[in-house]
Amino acid sequence: MRTESLLQLVQDALVDAKGQDIRMLDVRKITDITDYMLIVNGTSNRHIVSMSEKVIERAREHGRKPIGVEGQDLGDWVLIDFGDVVVHLMRPQTREFYSLEKLWGGAEKPNAAEV
Repeated sequence: MRTESLLQLVQDALVDAKGQDIRMLDVRKITDITDYMLIVNGTSNRHIVSMSEKVIERAREHGRKPIGVEGQDLGDWVLIDFGDVVVHLMRPQTREFYSLEKLWGGAEKPNAAEV
């Protein structure tokens, strides 16, 4: 599956799961660890875990398994690593505190469709 297809698939799963404030960061020129990051808010720890399960399930249906998943036990910040796409699901307070958009400054794109 091409990176662009994976981005769209993950973004669609997040929208279906009622993810809030979804942002995509194109970090290809900034780092070698991944190509894109998707950052999304959840309304509660349970919502974040549920969204992460939905993203993983949708990806598996299309033949992609995550390389790693971290944080599902607590649900405050779940990271799903697909290699070329990394998904951060966070509570708004956690997102504000870590401020990934500022950390990876200049990488934000309005949505995955513009890749």
